[in-house]
Amino acid sequence: MEEANFWIDNISNLGFHIVITLFLLVRLERKLEMLRNSIVELNKNISNSKGGF
Repeated sequence: MEEANFWIDNISNLGFHIVITLFLLVRLERKLEMLRNSIVELNKNISNSKGGF
């Protein structure tokens, strides 16, 4: 419930468009971090499989 109050307060203070933009940027940042971690893990797996031959 506290998170909902945070968003409602910010919408009234900053404006709907700014809050939506910030929300989407935070979500995008999390997704990009997950993608980066997956790429690093894939790179490790490829390196390990090349060394095994």
